[in-house]
Amino acid sequence: MNKPKINFKNWKSDLLSGLIVALVSIPISMGYAQIAGLPPVYGLYGSLLPILCFALLTSSPQFVVGVDAMPAVMVGNALGAAGLSLGSAEAMALVPVLSFLTGLWFLLFWCFRAGRVVKYISAPVMGGFLSGIGVTIILMQLPKLFGGEPGTGELPALLLHLGGQLSAFHPLSALLGFGTVAVILLSKKYAPLLPMPVIMMLLGVLLTAGVSAGLPRLVLFDVRLLAGRGATLAMTSLSIALVVMAQTLLASNSYALKYGYRLDTRREQLAYAAAQLAAGLVGCCPVNGSVSRSGMAEQFRCRSQLMSVTAAAVMLLILLFGAPLLRFLPVPILTGIVIAALIGIVETKQAEKLWRTNRQEFFIFLTAFGGVLLFGTIYGVIIGVALSFFAVVKRAVAPPRSFRGVIAGHEGFYNLRRNRSARPVRGTVIYRFSGNLFFANIETFQNDLENAIQPDTKQIIVDAGGIGSIDSTAVERLLLLEKSLRERGIRLYLTEHVGKLNDELRALGAEALLENGSVRRTVELALRDCGLEPPYPREGSREETAPVRDESESYAEFEWLYGEDAEEKREKLARELAELLSGNEALSLEEIERRSRWGRVGLLDENTLLDYVELELEQKASDGELGDEKLEALENRVEELRPTLEDAVTALPSGTQDYMSERAKKLRERMASRHPEQFARLQQHRDRLSRRRRK
Repeated sequence: MNKPKINFKNWKSDLLSGLIVALVSIPISMGYAQIAGLPPVYGLYGSLLPILCFALLTSSPQFVVGVDAMPAVMVGNALGAAGLSLGSAEAMALVPVLSFLTGLWFLLFWCFRAGRVVKYISAPVMGGFLSGIGVTIILMQLPKLFGGEPGTGELPALLLHLGGQLSAFHPLSALLGFGTVAVILLSKKYAPLLPMPVIMMLLGVLLTAGVSAGLPRLVLFDVRLLAGRGATLAMTSLSIALVVMAQTLLASNSYALKYGYRLDTRREQLAYAAAQLAAGLVGCCPVNGSVSRSGMAEQFRCRSQLMSVTAAAVMLLILLFGAPLLRFLPVPILTGIVIAALIGIVETKQAEKLWRTNRQEFFIFLTAFGGVLLFGTIYGVIIGVALSFFAVVKRAVAPPRSFRGVIAGHEGFYNLRRNRSARPVRGTVIYRFSGNLFFANIETFQNDLENAIQPDTKQIIVDAGGIGSIDSTAVERLLLLEKSLRERGIRLYLTEHVGKLNDELRALGAEALLENGSVRRTVELALRDCGLEPPYPREGSREETAPVRDESESYAEFEWLYGEDAEEKREKLARELAELLSGNEALSLEEIERRSRWGRVGLLDENTLLDYVELELEQKASDGELGDEKLEALENRVEELRPTLEDAVTALPSGTQDYMSERAKKLRERMASRHPEQFARLQQHRDRLSRRRRK
């Protein structure tokens, strides 16, 4: 395990940041403790041992944890749903149980590497969820700003409660409460480095918040409380753990990207497990990563968890010597500090940006937001996760696709819609599909191709560079599509994809596509297979594209097609070609290409394939199937094919030629090690041919 992120390189700023974080945490954590159904002092307890445990284990040098809005309101809602009064003895006994269970869930996340789940929760879902929580708590606490009682439940109940509390309106309380909110929000805009929540706390007078001095007493897990409500508590704590993990990992990862360090997800899960267990041990509600307090620490240039250690030490001193002073903090001011902090987690800027740029993601944001307001946090979690998976599936079902063409005087293939100068290659459909091919989108794939066919279409070439995998349903449909197109005189090609896709095609019963040449390494090789060489003819134009030789022909396509079975497949094709030549050594080059796959692979494969053909002929001679005269005639015929290859190679850049030479050398060394006797005889024959040419 990596060392804790505590150092003294930036000790002055870290100590100052810790002091500010501790002071700011006093009113905020006290307020959130009340929301969770606990006396205010438990917010201070949760800002001592849990913070220290997190600081010693985390891989983040600057993220802050503490008693925070989201878990506090989820706990408060759970207590309300169970019919328990906030602050009652039974409620105070259940809250640490939820913290313990949340810590146990984090230990399970750590064991099973569940941090990967976070990547399935999109930013709009998380933003809507957190905003919904923020608005829910604000509506709960709003009556306390003007002297009323806090509400519980979802949006309709909260609005009815708010209306009913207007009769308890107290002008002085309203002045203190709303004034606190206004002052803190204005200070954030015009004096962000000023710890205004601390200042407002110190200015509070007259009314009591019920804080007593002393250290927290340790609380043991009372298993009897699980009787009759174990399933409910397990689901509530799981929801809290999932939301804490998603929110904190997303936020702390943003800090890691900003400051250029690596966040260890598993270690973070262990750190949060320790923090939750510590919170349960002191009777507090589950803790959470605090974006607002982390942002404040960043403003004071915090660079190490020495900040958190300092914050815990300051909180220890406050609990020992300063807690009695906090009983003079007025409830409206405390509530105003909490509401001002909650306003900061409502993602209004994100909502505005999504409205301008992506209405679909704005709708997802709004649905997650409304789900929390109308149905509560647990159902909000379910709705958020469902929306995240819906967004993933929707993108997978309809991934980016485009049809491609060529531009006169330019290499490559271009999106026809985004390039006005691009024209389709005559008689050819070139189609780019940028997503994995599976049961939910194979129909989209097929419909796109069917709709693109014109009366003169002779070949369809799929640029599958964006296809990383394929399932059995898609393979079956692909085979049917290839057969249907072939019967209509149209060739279908898959090109540009990773070799892993070829392995999947073979495993799922589509090896025929590799054998019949429907799978080619590049679009250029597929066009060459159709008899089209640069410059490619363009539809509706007499201009020609640039006459460029495709360098990808120099790479070994057999390795890409067949992976570990490439050697076996190459030898099989060589045997077929040797049989073809043995039957009629006078076959023309065109006839050889027509009756075999020779001429349909890259230049390097063609050259190597001829080596293997000669090796097969030597084997036939060793087995007595060919006499010396026949053998020599066939080997001479094979050597006559090489100049065609050499001419093609000379058109390639010198660097590519060097690569081909080195690669061919390695392939021949492998051949010599596998077939030493035949290779030795082959070399003798080549030496004889070389001497004849010199004469």
